Amino acid sequence: MTKLIPLDVLFGNPERAQAHLSPDGTKIAFLAPDDGVLNVWLGDAGSSDAKPVTKDRGRGIQVYRWAYDGRHILFNIDTGGDENWRVNTVDLATGEIVDRTPFPGVQAQIIGASEKVPDEVLIGLNKDDPRYHDVYRLKLSTGELTKEVTNPGFASWLVDRDLVVRGAEKPRDDGGITYVRREGDEWVDFLDVEPDDYVINVTHPIGFTDDGKLLLVSSQGSDTGRVVSIDIGTGAVTDVTSDSEYDVFTFGFGRACFDGEHNPRVVPVMRDRLDYIVLDSSVQADLEAIRAACKGDAWLAGRDDADTRWLVNDVADNASARTLLYDRSTKSVTELFETQPALSEYELAGVEPFSFTSRDGLTVHGYATFPPGAERSNLPCVLHVHGGPWGARHLWGYQPINQWLANRGYVCLEIDYRGSGGYGKAFLNASAREWAGRMHDDLIDGLEYAIAQGWIDRERMGIFGGSYGGYAALVGATFTPDVFKCSIDYVGPSNLITLLESIPPYWFAVAKQFAKLLGDPAKDRDFLWERSPLRLVDQIKIPMLIAQGANDPRVKQAESEQIVAALKERGLPHEYLLFSDEGHGFVRPENREKFHLASERFLAEHLGGRWQGSAGDVAKEPEKVSS
Repeated sequence: MTKLIPLDVLFGNPERAQAHLSPDGTKIAFLAPDDGVLNVWLGDAGSSDAKPVTKDRGRGIQVYRWAYDGRHILFNIDTGGDENWRVNTVDLATGEIVDRTPFPGVQAQIIGASEKVPDEVLIGLNKDDPRYHDVYRLKLSTGELTKEVTNPGFASWLVDRDLVVRGAEKPRDDGGITYVRREGDEWVDFLDVEPDDYVINVTHPIGFTDDGKLLLVSSQGSDTGRVVSIDIGTGAVTDVTSDSEYDVFTFGFGRACFDGEHNPRVVPVMRDRLDYIVLDSSVQADLEAIRAACKGDAWLAGRDDADTRWLVNDVADNASARTLLYDRSTKSVTELFETQPALSEYELAGVEPFSFTSRDGLTVHGYATFPPGAERSNLPCVLHVHGGPWGARHLWGYQPINQWLANRGYVCLEIDYRGSGGYGKAFLNASAREWAGRMHDDLIDGLEYAIAQGWIDRERMGIFGGSYGGYAALVGATFTPDVFKCSIDYVGPSNLITLLESIPPYWFAVAKQFAKLLGDPAKDRDFLWERSPLRLVDQIKIPMLIAQGANDPRVKQAESEQIVAALKERGLPHEYLLFSDEGHGFVRPENREKFHLASERFLAEHLGGRWQGSAGDVAKEPEKVSS
């Protein structure tokens, strides 16, 4: 039997993560614990010496970046997970930390930064109207924050590399979008995108090139999202590149994917694993050298202004991620650090892609992670459902969830049900009005496929997920009560009407998409109630574990409280965990460990796997879990 991986190794803070290269290429910033809290650290590129430069003592820093002046680092902080982000800076010369957006209840977004204007940053603030982010210009050297553009109702801004607001995305009532360009004080339409092409940002901007062309991922005229270049003055569209089966993978677009004029030279595509379309043959040798040094997939991340040094994340499925520094002049690769080196002491599982045909004929992809060393026959299974749902997907590579489940003795099954991102707009649009319908059918069909392969035991299947995945876990317990033996939902909605009526005001554009894809609470109340797990709480036959962040602005605490109240009223077996200092998901390592300890003990009782006792790295037999 493989050694139990402790929860603090799987879900505690990484040793080092999220490296960013300074504009001049001489320094490396990264996140690492300082007094148990993730902070930004700084060191010389290629050196192991570093020191913390931020001093957070709360939930830790999750998002940060270099300013292009090379002197400041910008980082975001919210309060207890409420997502009202404030933009802070640390001056690396003096150590001074300043909150640049000290406005209570206001959300700040960084919407523009460029090496061509290194002393300035454009910030969006919904200070005057909670629905709309106006554009402010922050001058780093003086701290001056000046309002530049008032938002008349736009979802997002188009900012060029001179930090000029050139246009915006204007939502349409039907769920589509119109791109507008700025002409003085006027906004002129230049591109209309229909709802099926805009759906949850299948079509979305990448940014401007130095010659003023707008780079866009677009599915107009094709099924998959491809890269196009648009002259916003004329609306003329030029194809740049595409893949016939998969969308361009925007999340893989690190700075190293672009040249100095912001022309894409390699374009990421997430197939079963990450791949690249090479547009500029001059970087082919670089890509080959990097791939040769990687144990898994090479994620091209940052680069310096001179384009001589690149940062690369090496992501394998059965090992800790590594951060590499690549020198283009010598074609040499230096390992900077492993994210979680303690993983090397344990046997990790491989993550294996598979696909099947849904009951209505769609090709559905997924990943299976098997317990190391176990015979692949008649095993207990946990179906891990990703959140989103639209645009998100499961990824090949090391993930703490699938390794945790496999280590505890379960097959972790991950299915990219219709609506998942990356598989083209037809696959995504096939999810319209299919919550608790065909989206859930895809999950059940994936389980049936695994059962037919002999992998899993039909009598020992559980379902686990957060956000939409939490909703799916509730649906599993209510709409298909005979399929699963237990269900774990965290931050999942139970009532689609109350979910849609309580989303943050700055999600006004997303609300128009929800009206098309999920249902309009003003018109479709009966339909939304029909698809709400709360309606069918009397159908629940299995034990449930529900967890919630008290400050969640997306899926509010009431979504968990109302189904917990219904379970209590009916005397149904359940556990409820409420984290007072968390939002939409659990960030503090002590909370992550508490949640996963409760979850693995719950799974062990009902499916028969292992769990970690309070004495550390000790495998315990299941115990009765109190409700």
